[in-house]
Amino acid sequence: MTKLVAISGSLRKASFNTALMRAAIAMAPDGVQIVEGTIRGIPLYDGDEEAASGVPEAAAILKDLVAAADGVMLFTPEYNNSIPGVFKNALDWMTRPASDISRVFSAKPFAITGASPGNFGTLLSQEAWLPVMRTLGTRPWFGSKLMVSKAGSVFDPDGKLVDEAIQKRLRTFVEGFVAFVQETKG
Repeated sequence: MTKLVAISGSLRKASFNTALMRAAIAMAPDGVQIVEGTIRGIPLYDGDEEAASGVPEAAAILKDLVAAADGVMLFTPEYNNSIPGVFKNALDWMTRPASDISRVFSAKPFAITGASPGNFGTLLSQEAWLPVMRTLGTRPWFGSKLMVSKAGSVFDPDGKLVDEAIQKRLRTFVEGFVAFVQETKG
């Protein structure tokens, strides 16, 4: 069984990225389990708070999910042409203590995708993640790009992915990443 963790970088209940993530989870091929991780409840990083209380529970839970997974899929919004602060903050907490970085991230396959109401579909946010992935020692997957633009037109009001072309592209993305993860395991 291949185990992946999917994480949406948005806290918004009606997030396009959370909807895209859930559509990807529903497309998990046979023999693959995709678990939903969450950044909800992770406070802003504060070194004094870390020294006094350690890693917050919500960050520790997500960190352990990632550490136990064979691969990770990030569903990133794009805020002001870059990474959302709350998403980056969650990964920053997951690097604490620094001695855990290799346990959690080293050589772990990561895929990055995202959805945006704008025309460029999180292109700049996805690119902005690459130096972070390199610093953490991950294995970013470059086999396919998926940038969902004009996301308001591809989901129904309940967050269901209704655009057939995007469904097909998402399935190709998920299957390609799964193949990459299985190849790195084997």
